[in-house]
Amino acid sequence: MKRVVITGMGPVTPIGIGEAAFAEGQRTGKSGIGRITRFDAEKFPCRIAGEIHEDLSGRIDAREAKRLDRFVQLALIGADLAIADSGLTDSELRGEHSGTIIGTGVGGMETWEEQSGVAHSRGSSRVSPMFIPMIICNMASGHVAMRYGLTGPSSTVVTACATGSGAIGDALRTIQLGLADIMLTGGSEAAITSFSIGSFGNMKALSTRNDDPTTASRPFTASRDGFVLGEGAGILVLEELEHALARGARIHAELVGYATSADAYHITMPAPEGRGAQVAMRAALKSAGITPEQVGYINAHGTSTPANDLNETLAIQAVYGEHASKLAVSSTKSMTGHLLGAAGAIEAIAVAQALRDGILPPTMNYNDPDPALKLDFIPNVAREQQVDYAMSNSFAFGGQNAVLVLKRWVD
Repeated sequence: MKRVVITGMGPVTPIGIGEAAFAEGQRTGKSGIGRITRFDAEKFPCRIAGEIHEDLSGRIDAREAKRLDRFVQLALIGADLAIADSGLTDSELRGEHSGTIIGTGVGGMETWEEQSGVAHSRGSSRVSPMFIPMIICNMASGHVAMRYGLTGPSSTVVTACATGSGAIGDALRTIQLGLADIMLTGGSEAAITSFSIGSFGNMKALSTRNDDPTTASRPFTASRDGFVLGEGAGILVLEELEHALARGARIHAELVGYATSADAYHITMPAPEGRGAQVAMRAALKSAGITPEQVGYINAHGTSTPANDLNETLAIQAVYGEHASKLAVSSTKSMTGHLLGAAGAIEAIAVAQALRDGILPPTMNYNDPDPALKLDFIPNVAREQQVDYAMSNSFAFGGQNAVLVLKRWVD
């Protein structure tokens, strides 16, 4: 099969927009968590989230933005950044050899809530004619393809919190099979709304550390009390290796492994001992053609919920055996919050940067380790360490798991 490399990255996150800003945010342990400002959250138990506060008006046309839900706006900004980073020209992109697979967990939730209010207060006849094209989940892929004239393979992945990794994995396979030379891929999410904060809060999934937002996401600690919702997008340019070399592209990392699995266990709880996660991690290693001992770093799913962190730790220990104690592990959700369908894509970018730069991002707020969770969680400070292979884990409600394996690129 053909080899696939990452030649462009466009992170849009609460700790930085653009490749350099996101890398700097991770290395310095910047927190993107604060009080919710997008709506009045005072009546909710959880009143914090990872919002993007940077003014985006200069990054997207104002008239265009009115016809797009925020999750599509973020995806387009991420795509613009990723393409600029790749150095690809419009003529190099345009055509059947280029495609899009961009996912989202919930699609246009903000528009849905707004128009639900219109329907209830003024009647369904006043609902916007743009309602459907604004909320449906495939519109991130659709709009990116339309903007750049990408007429090759196109699809959308919707697997909750495994979406971003799943989209990247499917794009990897598309190029490996020779169906495209270039794929725009990743995930986008804009779900900081009253409905989602209310629903996640009612299921006791969210942290309520409202008085100290920057320390609220605290994966693998004894005092973790739930995840913090975030928003953003992570868009990557994947390219067939020979195609990238022929145009002299800068290569961030090689994408070498991908696998999925199902827990087949529960709608929200992970399977005991992370059994489904174990299946995905083992299959991803097999897909990459490497042994567990060759992996030096894992970007954990690490949500900061008691059940996820325990079962992911047990799964890593089961898959890696004695090597587990030598693995560097971190959760960048401690800084960004949990971006749901965008999380896996943002974390794939974090892994590519870690391999390229030899700097592993920290798990922030790791001040009271859970004695039941015994791994090297890179506490609070980024670590200078060169590794050759790294894994990125993403696990979703519904028991769907997606795991990527990346390799350090050496010219």
